[in-house]
Amino acid sequence: MLAAVRHADDDKGRLRVEEIDAPQPAPADVLLGVTACGVCRTDLHIVDGELPPHHAAIVPGHQIVGRVTAAGADVDPALIGTRRGVSWVASTDGTCAQCRAGRENLCDSIAFTGYDRNGGYAQFATARADFTYPLPDDLDDVSAAPLLCAGIIGYRALRVAEVQPRERVGLYGFGASAHLVIQVLQTWDCEVYVATRGDSHRELAYQMGATWVGTEDERPPKQLDAAVTFAPSGDVVVAALSALRKGGIVAINAIHLDRIPEFDYDRLLWGERQLRSVANMTREDASGFLSLAARAGIRSRATQFSLREAPAALEALRRDRIDGAAVIRP
Repeated sequence: MLAAVRHADDDKGRLRVEEIDAPQPAPADVLLGVTACGVCRTDLHIVDGELPPHHAAIVPGHQIVGRVTAAGADVDPALIGTRRGVSWVASTDGTCAQCRAGRENLCDSIAFTGYDRNGGYAQFATARADFTYPLPDDLDDVSAAPLLCAGIIGYRALRVAEVQPRERVGLYGFGASAHLVIQVLQTWDCEVYVATRGDSHRELAYQMGATWVGTEDERPPKQLDAAVTFAPSGDVVVAALSALRKGGIVAINAIHLDRIPEFDYDRLLWGERQLRSVANMTREDASGFLSLAARAGIRSRATQFSLREAPAALEALRRDRIDGAAVIRP
């Protein structure tokens, strides 16, 4: 099959589009013919080496939509022919203290799609059957793909920030995840304040109904009840914190952060303001968000790339040239 592969010995952070052996499903797996795969900033961190490699070669991509073409020996064969989605969390052990407490996103033996096992920048991919998700029938493949990480993780970030209906919420960065999060917030009647770089990103935020839009250096005109940061920048985290009311929460929705700069504790954090990280997602998050997306008509805005254009898709993301999401179509 054709796949886009990141080789750990390539120090230039490149993807090579090449032929590799098609995978075969293990007993607990399904084999998917990939029809769409969203491009995530985490993929960029993996390809650029900001996350240490776990294998000599890996196929990135963890927002996979596909048709089940084969099932492992322990999987219900009725899944064959169905459309399923795959997200970032590939598996957990189900037995550790975190899993037993309902926090499988913090599992001691968690594995990730497109990082620990080959992902969806390919014509075929395998996934553990109990970590795949049914998708709404009225949602096309390209629109569905970004929901599977950008949407689910964004939804979890709102939960981590304890956002309530009709609150003032800041979104710092306005890419693949934030343009889905704003739609969730609108269903909750929240006022949304967007701070982001790039004229096109700010224009998209205006088009999607943000209450206020500014640059990352500008402070919103009102204090925020909660905020979510999407950029992997400590400066952005401090900017969000500076806009927060007492008792508010900033959720950092980034798997990698460049640094946290020095900041004035007395002015910015005192008053029971909180900083929280967002780590992965749970299957409960996935089912909750996908159900909400179906009811509320939440949709992604996607730019499509062919599989051979996967390196160009990552480069466009790297340079902030994508409004909304990027999706690869094998």
